[in-house]
Amino acid sequence: MVEAKYYEKLEGKKVRCKLCPHGCILPQGSTGFCRARKNVDGVLFSLNYGCISSIAFDPIEKKPLYHFYPGSSILSIGTFGCSFRCLHCQNFEISQLTPNVFEVETEKLIALAKKDPKCIGIAFTYNEPTIWFEYVMDVAKAFKQEGLKTVLVTNGYLNEEPLNDLLEVIDAANIDVKAFNDEFYKKVCSGDLETVKRFVEICAKKIHIEITTLIIPTLNDRDEEIENLAKWIASIDDRIPLHLTRYFPRYKMTLPPTPKETLMRLREVAKNYLVNVYLGNI
Repeated sequence: MVEAKYYEKLEGKKVRCKLCPHGCILPQGSTGFCRARKNVDGVLFSLNYGCISSIAFDPIEKKPLYHFYPGSSILSIGTFGCSFRCLHCQNFEISQLTPNVFEVETEKLIALAKKDPKCIGIAFTYNEPTIWFEYVMDVAKAFKQEGLKTVLVTNGYLNEEPLNDLLEVIDAANIDVKAFNDEFYKKVCSGDLETVKRFVEICAKKIHIEITTLIIPTLNDRDEEIENLAKWIASIDDRIPLHLTRYFPRYKMTLPPTPKETLMRLREVAKNYLVNVYLGNI
C-alpha cells in the first residue's frame, strides 16, 4: 500500500478523502466508496497501487480514440474499483468485485510497450483510472520521460485540483458522458453530471479528448437529450469527436439492446452541431 494523496486528517483518526466529489469520511479501518482507498490508523492508503487486474495491447480506436494516432496500438492496463456504481457496468467484474491482481514493474511496462513497433504508450482503462491516482501519476511520468504517450479512459468524476495535477502527465482521454441529465447520473451511476461537464471543459483546454455516450433505451435516448449534449460539446469545440455506442444488457440492467435505428437517428441529430460523430458496438 502507498499513502494516498488528497485527503485530510480529522479528529478520532478519521480521514476525509478529497480525490473525488464523494468526499468520503472514513473511520479507522474503513474503505471508501471506490473500494480502493482505506483508512489505516488515521492515514489514508491507496489499496490498488501497483495492482493490475487486466493488461493487453489494444488498437487505439478501441478506447475509443479515432483522432489520436489512428492505426496505432496502445498498452492498456486496469486495476479494481470505481467511483461510480453504474447499473449497466460493462466491466463490473473488476469495477465492483475483487479480481485477482498482479504486479508489473514500471520498467517492464515500458519495455513491453517498446517491443510493439505500433505501440505509442500506455492507456489506463478497463476500470476507473482516476481512483488509481497515485499509480497512474507515477507510471505516466515514467512513460512521458521515455517519449511515450499516456491515455485515460475515464468517467470524469474527479475534483479539480487532482485533475489539474494529472493532466500534467496525460496526453489524451476518452471521457464517458453517461447521459445529459442529472437524474440518470444519480439513479444509474451514483454521480452527478455537473462534475463530469467541468472535467470535460478543463481537459479540452489541455489535452486531446473524445467523448463516449452509451445509448440506453428509455433512459438517455431522447432526441432532445442528445441534441443538448451535442450543443454543449460544440460550445467547447465542435471538432471534439462524439462516440454514440450501443448498449447491451449487463450487470444489473436488463433492458433490451439499443435498436440500431435509434443510434442512426441520434447520429443525425448530433451531426447538426458536431463535425465528428461515430457509432460504436454495432
